[in-house]
Formats: sequence, structure tokens, C-alpha cells
Amino acid sequence: MDQDQQQQQPSLHQQETDIFAWAGHVESARDALEVDLYLFNKKYTVYSAHVARELELQLKQLFLFEMLNYVSSGPDQGMVVRTFEEAEGEELVIQRTQLANVENATYILHQIEEPDEEVQLFRDDEHDFKRIKGIVARFSHPSMPRPFYVVKLVQQSQVLKGKTAWLLDGNSFKPFTADAGFKVAPDNQVVIVAEDIFVFNQRRFETLFGYNAKQQLIAKQKVAQIENLYKLSFPEGMDLNSLVKDKKSTIKKLQNLEVGRVKQDELLDHAEEMGVELMTDEGGAIIIMDGKDLDKFVNLLNDDYVESGLTGTKYEIRGKRVLGE
Repeated sequence: MDQDQQQQQPSLHQQETDIFAWAGHVESARDALEVDLYLFNKKYTVYSAHVARELELQLKQLFLFEMLNYVSSGPDQGMVVRTFEEAEGEELVIQRTQLANVENATYILHQIEEPDEEVQLFRDDEHDFKRIKGIVARFSHPSMPRPFYVVKLVQQSQVLKGKTAWLLDGNSFKPFTADAGFKVAPDNQVVIVAEDIFVFNQRRFETLFGYNAKQQLIAKQKVAQIENLYKLSFPEGMDLNSLVKDKKSTIKKLQNLEVGRVKQDELLDHAEEMGVELMTDEGGAIIIMDGKDLDKFVNLLNDDYVESGLTGTKYEIRGKRVLGE
């Protein structure tokens, strides 16, 4: 490999990919790219998929060529890249986030790339195409230090099952004999390059990976406020961010939480009154061992435990509306 080629390649340690320069490099090798296809289901289990040779050119057209054309023309049209967590999808804007931010995307790539991971070949009679959520095209070339991935959402409304579908051949209908058929959306959705995810369709991206960046950003801000105002104790290797990260219900609750209305000693007194077990260490820090302890702590912060003045029964309130509003 000559020196010019090496300079064009994105570095493995590069923190942020220049998507426009990257597109130019890929464009020069696009006809020689090798492509592998994968499917993943709603639980993000990955399956490999065979592709007939006669479909390879169409696959590249649907997944890659239009996207490259779009990105390559971007600088002349004033296209910009903005951070996904801080921007909204709009015309001439490509949103970018780090792969590490999107747990489900990271998990999918881990299954594809780890040699110890055994990826099963998809078979409809065993895995059922109706359960498939997304499709991944993995592109590679010897001149590139690592593969890149184009990801699209599989819309089940576009899926045809053999038992319920007909095939129109010329002027007559015939039985649809395949296990399943589906239409691949021609729009640009998501491409993963090195440690970056570039988003062309925000709604599709959020649906594909269950990643709501705006809620995640607010949750991180609330976590920082909580850590600043309350003394908390966690097991080694764990912190509040790592516990919140995987709990969608907690992330949602943090969106409207008013941090600081209740002081730590008031919160502990209220927990005792409600019979909510919340332990403290010798220094008075609230011990949070797992997600259950986290739920109790956040519920107390959000004033979700109440006692009925009529019956004396204690409740956890799952939805509240202030009277008079």
C-alpha cells in the first residue's frame, strides 16, 4: 500500500470521522467492496444471511451508492454534521453520535466481529422473519483498516409471508412460494464508520436501536445534579450513570424530576415513614446496590410514595397530576 493510500484511510484511533473525506475514499473502491448481509431481531440477536450473486449489485445500490452520492454532494450544498444529542434532523444536516453511546448498536457489531461469537444462519422456519427488526450490510475492502456498516429498518408492513401473499406474473396471479418477501427501503438511514454513527433519518435510527438521545442527555444532566446534592454509595465499578443507562423507566422519570426539592435527611425520614427500605453506610451515604435500590431512591426523589389520609394505606404512585392544574 502506498503512502497516499495510507493518508486517505481513517485512523483506528481517530476520534471523529470526516464523513465527506470518508465517502470520497469509499467511492474510489466501491465496485470492489465485499459485502456481507446480517439480520437482527427485536432482542438484537444477529443472524447471517446468504445473498444470491445476482442481487449483489442491487444490494450495493440500495444500501450504499445513493448514500455515497448524497454525502459526496454535501459540501457543495452546504451540508453540515451536527452532534445527534444536541441537534434535530433537518435538511442538509447529518447527525453524528459515538458508537459507544448506543448500546444496542455496539452489541450488534460485537456479535458480527467477535471471533468467539457464533452467528447463526437465518432460517425462516426457525427464526421467523416477522421478528426481524433491522438489516445490516457489512462492507469491507483490503485498503480499509476496518469494515463499515449500513443499517436499515425492516418495516413489517412491507413483509409478505408465503401463506398469505399472491404473486402477479404478467396478467395472472400465482402462489407466492417463498418463505417471505420484503421491500428494502431506498432511503438513507444509518451508517457506522469506525467509532462513529452517522444518522440520516432520526426516526428510523431511534426505532432501530431504541436510542432516544434527547432523553439520555436530560437524564445525564439530572444525574449530575443528583450526584452534586446527595451522598450516594455504590458497589465497586458501578455508579449512578451506569445504573440509569439501562433503565428506560428511570430515564423517562428523570425528564421531569425537580432535583433538590428534598434534602437527604428529609428523603431518608420519608422512606422510613413509608416503610421503604433504604440503607445508609457509616458516612451517611445512601447505599444503592442495584436497579431496585435505584428505583426506590428515584421514587422518593419524585415523591411517588404517599399515604392515603382516608384509609392509611401506602401507595406507590405511577402517574400524578397536581390538583388545580
